[in-house]
This record gives sequence, C-alpha cells and structure tokens, in this order.
Amino acid sequence: MTTTSENAKAGSTAWLPQRLRFTPGSARGEYVGASDRVTWLDSGRSSAIEGWCSEPSVRAGERLAVHVSTAPAAEFTLDVFRMGYYGGLGARHLATFGPLRGFEQPGPLPGEGRLIECAWEPSHAFTVPDDWPSGVYLGKLTRLDSGIESYVIFVVRDERVADLVAQTSDFTWQAYNRWPHAHSLYSNGADDLTAYYGTDVAVSFDRPYLSTTYFTSPLPGTGEFFVFEYPFVFWLERLGYDVTYCSNLDTHRGTAAFSRARAFLSIGHDEYVTLPMYDNLMTARDAGVSLGFFTGNSYCFQIDLRAGTGGRPDRVFSRLDAFGPDRSPESGYVPHPDEAAYGDFYPFPLTAPDEGLLMGARNHWPMEGVGDWVCSLPDHWIFEGTGMREGESIPNLVGHEWHGNPAAIPGLEAVSRGRTWEPGLGDGEYTATVYPGPAGNVVFNAATCWWGSGLSHPPGFQRPTWHGMPCGLPDDRVQRITQNILDRMIA
Repeated sequence: MTTTSENAKAGSTAWLPQRLRFTPGSARGEYVGASDRVTWLDSGRSSAIEGWCSEPSVRAGERLAVHVSTAPAAEFTLDVFRMGYYGGLGARHLATFGPLRGFEQPGPLPGEGRLIECAWEPSHAFTVPDDWPSGVYLGKLTRLDSGIESYVIFVVRDERVADLVAQTSDFTWQAYNRWPHAHSLYSNGADDLTAYYGTDVAVSFDRPYLSTTYFTSPLPGTGEFFVFEYPFVFWLERLGYDVTYCSNLDTHRGTAAFSRARAFLSIGHDEYVTLPMYDNLMTARDAGVSLGFFTGNSYCFQIDLRAGTGGRPDRVFSRLDAFGPDRSPESGYVPHPDEAAYGDFYPFPLTAPDEGLLMGARNHWPMEGVGDWVCSLPDHWIFEGTGMREGESIPNLVGHEWHGNPAAIPGLEAVSRGRTWEPGLGDGEYTATVYPGPAGNVVFNAATCWWGSGLSHPPGFQRPTWHGMPCGLPDDRVQRITQNILDRMIA
C-alpha cells in the first residue's frame, strides 16, 4: 500500500459528529466548528456514550477490544474510519460493528496517586484485518435510541519499509486527560484550573479521553489528535508522502522500528516521554535516521510506564522528572532570571538527560506564548522557493508552547528566532533549529505546537487558541518549508 493509492479510495464525511451531548457541568464554552451543522463544546464529557481501547497501537492480525459505557443502557454501533486526505473528506470508512449491547459500566474510585482505572467489560473485540493499512483510526460510537455519538482512537502500525514514520503523542493526551473530573497529571484534586506538577499522581489508559480545560477537542474521546496532529496527517497524505504510523508506546517499546525508515516525525505536543523513548531516538539518529520535531514543549517531562492494577503492562504512568541541561552547581548552568520561581512548581531530581542534545533546542522559560515564526537565515535550504527575506514572518505560527535555548551541537543553525508573548508571563524567545546527523541525516526542530495549522485546516479541525490568540492559517510558505525538510530527509 502506498499513501497515494490508499487516498485514491472513496472517502467519507460520516465520521464527523451529527449529535453530541455533554454531561451537564462538563462543558466550558461553545464554538462553531468546521461543519455548519455542528456546534463544538469545549472539554465536555459525554457519559451518554463513551469508551476507550484496550491498546493505543495494534498490528493487522492482532485483537483490539473496545470498552464502552452507555448511561442509560442502550444498543449502539461502532463505525471505524482511517484518517487521511481522501479527496478532502478526511477519512475512509472501513467497518461497522453492531448493534452492540451497551450498559452503564461502573465508575471507579480513585486509587493510590488519585489513579482512576476503569474495570469495564469489553463491549466488542475484533481482529484487525490484514488489509487495514497503517494509520490513525477513529471509532465512532453511536447510540441507536438517541443518535448521541462519541469516539475512540487507536493506531494501526506495520513493519514495512517506508520513507516516514509519524508518531501520535498519546502519552501527552493521557497526561492531560482529566476523566471523569480533575484526574489528569495537572490536577490537584480540587479543580481543573489549578496547574499541578507533583510526582505523586498517576494516570491510566483504562478510561475514556476527556480534554483538559486548556485545549478544545471537537470530538470527545480523541485526546489531542484533532487539536494538534490531524492537520499534519491530512497534509502528508494529500501530498502522497510514503508515511506509516506509530504511537508513543511504539517509540518506547521499539516496535516503531525506526531503522526501516528514512525519517521519524513527532507532531504537535509530544511533552511526556520515557527514557527508552529518548534513547531509542538517539540510537535512530546516530544510525542515520532523520528526525523531525514539528512540535513544541516536546521531551519536557520524564514519565515511568508500568502495569495497571489488573497486571496488563504499560497502562499507567506518573510524572517523574523534567528533562534539561545539567543544572548541578559545578556545571556552570545559568538559569533564566524567572526560572528559579518557576522551579517551585518542579519538585524533581532534575537528572533526566538534556532534550536539547536530541532536538536541537529545549523547553525554555516561559515555554508558553504566541508569536510569529521569523525567517532568520533566508539563504538556508529550508527556505528555498519561499521567497522569504530575513526578518519576514509567518503570523501566529508559534504557540501555544515552544522551544528555545539551542544546544551546543556542531553544525547547528538557528533558522528561525523570535519573540513570543504570554499574558502574565511576558516575552519569551523561541528558536527553531536544524543540525546535521552523523550519516547525512538531519534533525529539525520547528519549536511550536502549531506547525500543523500552517499546513491545512481539514474538516473537523478546531482552530486552537491561547488566551484568545488563535493559531496561524494555512500558508504556502509553511507548506514549502515542510516539503523542503521532508524531501531533504528522504532524499
């Protein structure tokens, strides 16, 4: 299967919601979405029907279980779609399961570390067909009595040789998941609005996704995929790049098999990672695989990954540490003047490795804010064909979090550097970088969560904002820069 041949197949818009209903008190705003028939509600739980998948990533031939709760009891259907371009429709319909029996499954009590794990019975299990290509898959759950809908999300991976391996950032989705209420890694148990950075809380994949109050996900149950990642996937497949997909868990376990690809792509908001993920990407880079960090706030927090209460591996994690340069007194590290106060939120040993040595730039105070992406080296190859001049900028492409403080790597170039603004925190300085790998490969760091918004705004995409400041619009300069980078990586 090639991406071009897959996207030549008939697409569908049936994946878009027709009827969403949110549990009273769980929604925080109202937005007009990409469809005239749909009103998006921010951060709402849909207890009428909600679910989660037994695995974030599966191969063809493996079993996947979907755990669903319906309150009150009702039959429902599960429609499965692969997300892509498909003539601009955004997805292809692959299967319908049902009618399936639904009932209200028990709400769990918090365990140690305020851990919420759902001991829900599987509502349906199926073997992934051999002809389902690698991709990001959406399961649409629909009650038959009322038509109320919700979603589950998973990745189908493969082992074929490909130009690009694109990764979903589902560890970060889970870190921000507050289901059923105030139970994310940022929750202190009192409310959803007070940021919390302790190491004494835990989250589980055995529960539905519920967006944080910080980001608007238009489809309940899909984490942050439609906020940050989907525009990039839509664009990649529109252009016909040879791309296959993996999850954070595959990067952790090594099942992403980077050696089969020319380049690895991290997209959006890849904030929460394990040490094996860091090590596996370092190994891939040193073996000649190019790395593209089209992300912001990435490789910021180290997490563990452990079995759930029922013994299934890799279902639970906690925040353990913050990545960063050597901060010991003998290192000579000089923090930003405001970083000491910010450090009061970080009760960490600060022994995790330096993310800048992998990505080229780091998570740097204040890390949050919005800004224009500025051309700093107009003669650099990434700007070829854009016509950009030094100092020319692309509006609002930087946000809501970013990277700065470039690492001292031989050959590293700061291709874009500029100011960001964050209410209450003031100005910051982001830096996007490129540096050469040891085998003619390259490592690019876009230094923004919002890069995908400059590539496309597909159906179902809810344009993110930060303190009322919206992300950028699709721009042919962003598209050309991305093409230049990917084409150099796979050449």
